[in-house]
Amino acid sequence: MYLRIFTAGSFLLASLICSSQVLTTRPPDRVTGEPTASTVANASIPLTVPAGTPLKIALSQEVHLHEVGQPILGKTTEPVFAFDKLVIPAGTAVTGKVTAIEEVPKKTRTLAALNANFSPPHRVRVDFVELRLADGRTIPVKTVVSAGSAAVLELVAAQKPPATRTGAAKNAASREFNQAKQEIKREWKTLNAQLEEPGKMHRLERYAVAQLPWHPQYLESGANFNAELLEPLAFGVETMPAEALTSIGMAPPDGSLVHARLVTPLNSATAKQGDAVEAVITQPLVDGGHLILPEGSRLHGSVLQARAARHWSRSGQLRIVFHQVAPPSGVERQIQASLEAVGVAKDEHLALDSEGGAQVTNPKSRYLSTGISAVLAASSLHTEHENGSVEISGDNASNGALNGASGFKLVGSVVGAVAHSHVVSASLGFYGAGASAYSHFLARGREVVYPKDMMMIIGLGTRSDSSKQ
Repeated sequence: MYLRIFTAGSFLLASLICSSQVLTTRPPDRVTGEPTASTVANASIPLTVPAGTPLKIALSQEVHLHEVGQPILGKTTEPVFAFDKLVIPAGTAVTGKVTAIEEVPKKTRTLAALNANFSPPHRVRVDFVELRLADGRTIPVKTVVSAGSAAVLELVAAQKPPATRTGAAKNAASREFNQAKQEIKREWKTLNAQLEEPGKMHRLERYAVAQLPWHPQYLESGANFNAELLEPLAFGVETMPAEALTSIGMAPPDGSLVHARLVTPLNSATAKQGDAVEAVITQPLVDGGHLILPEGSRLHGSVLQARAARHWSRSGQLRIVFHQVAPPSGVERQIQASLEAVGVAKDEHLALDSEGGAQVTNPKSRYLSTGISAVLAASSLHTEHENGSVEISGDNASNGALNGASGFKLVGSVVGAVAHSHVVSASLGFYGAGASAYSHFLARGREVVYPKDMMMIIGLGTRSDSSKQ
């Protein structure tokens, strides 16, 4: 009997102890961030750059190609964020190497030889292996690299709206919007200035060397590459109070600007009205200290207008619009958005109208180059009347060389100079003038091409909340 009483008492005591443990308030769990009775819940946000993220890199030094394994140096041209934190600033040093110098196809080599070019460019593959942060830390990376534009990128901003709409620009939101655009332009110019671009004399020397029958190949300073991460990069964990996350997904203030990269490649030759378009926000949108859209938020849109290039030098047209934004693991919100600027190569001659539509413009130099070719050709047939006869002049070496260069570059220049024939000189000149006129005025225009991972700046404005529909 005493044993039963002892057992029952022990059970009652254990029950009281367990009850007291349930009622006792535990300290907050700093590892998981789980809510407790004594603290407000914290959220642990992993600061991770996911695999597939492209690092935009431009070479900071010229590379004279001669063997596989050569080291190359570059700098990141765009900052990389993880959620709301900057983890890889623009201008971060990157080291890599040349991994392959491919053979030139026989057809390409033959066509180049016809123009006295016996050193056609090889296709080069590179790899970037390490980031060097400003604080001295080094981060190994594994990437797959694709060539970007051969030229240093420039920021092409949308044209100003017509004068009939200038009254709207007087309000505070429009002023802030314009100031933000100007600040982005200044940042872009500062970033390009960090790259060691070759001077005019250096570019002239490289151009002269490239005209020689045999010449070395270079990777120019400022050449762009997209280095897509094969493995994620971890930068620790950020702990944020729950109330700091309540503003995520709220309506973006009218006139907000966000940086984004294009996920869906587009070409005016193949795009069709209604095609889906997707972009990823690459820098967090913060308003008044409140995080509205973190890095990784998605923009969904569609092609509004697409027209392929046509003959008579009529270039293609492309217009896209974004109408939904979704934070990571959040609810999509309907928005109004406008394409405000894109990052393209300087030689793309791309222009954006006030509504964000894109079209390739024809360079004004086409008139000058075609005119020079025509004048050179006509000079070869200049007639002089002497004693009632007609003689054709222009068979001198310099005139023949110029006409030859107009038609067939180096080979034509040599032939025109040594032939001492006005017929040959005129033929080469008229061929060059005709080719210039065709390519600049008669041939099909150029397409608008938006490559995958192209940098964009998008203006946002709220229309309605999809969660209420």
